[in-house]
Amino acid sequence: MLNAAAFPVTRPESRDDLPARSDLPTRIARIVSEVLAPAVLVAALLMVVGWHAGETSGASHWWGLPGALFAAVIPLGYVLHGVRRGRLTNHHIPERADRRVPLLFGTASLAAGLALLVALGAPREVLALLGAGGCGLAVFAAVTHWWKMSIHAGVASGTVAALTAVYGPVALLGVPLVVLGCWARVRLTAHTPAQVVVGAVAGAVIAGTVFPLLR
Repeated sequence: MLNAAAFPVTRPESRDDLPARSDLPTRIARIVSEVLAPAVLVAALLMVVGWHAGETSGASHWWGLPGALFAAVIPLGYVLHGVRRGRLTNHHIPERADRRVPLLFGTASLAAGLALLVALGAPREVLALLGAGGCGLAVFAAVTHWWKMSIHAGVASGTVAALTAVYGPVALLGVPLVVLGCWARVRLTAHTPAQVVVGAVAGAVIAGTVFPLLR
């Protein structure tokens, strides 16, 4: 009779919370995933668009700061709290089933920030960006119920699309960074190629249509 212990089952890595491999490409992929994390890109994008809105409308350059607070900082704080309490594995939320509630919380936080900024008279461009972000979160939250579409890829491509609407084709120089971010998520086996491609397309379409329409 064969001894099952003599034939251990090796399961492929499928989450980016597994122990880090020592090879250089994987270490680079982990760094890229942190630098191009959704919260980082959302905060940076709101600051850039807020600054641009101040130049064109004569309003304060810092309207993006409260937007970043509600769209990135508060949702990230919620996720980190979940990690500390043991409800979530890490701040990238690798398990699909765990993503829905944080996404819904992020949508609610963004909606609250949008309502506050409307009441305070924030520039239309900042409000439009928050509106587009809310649409994106709602779409990703809905899809996540069935499929783990890449939020990293969606936010990265959406960032480039929004910047293109503001600054023109020169912003398309950021496309290689989107590709790099997609590669990193696949390299870490956090997503399949299909999940990053669909996520990137969804992010670009939402930001590239909703944001220009609202601004």
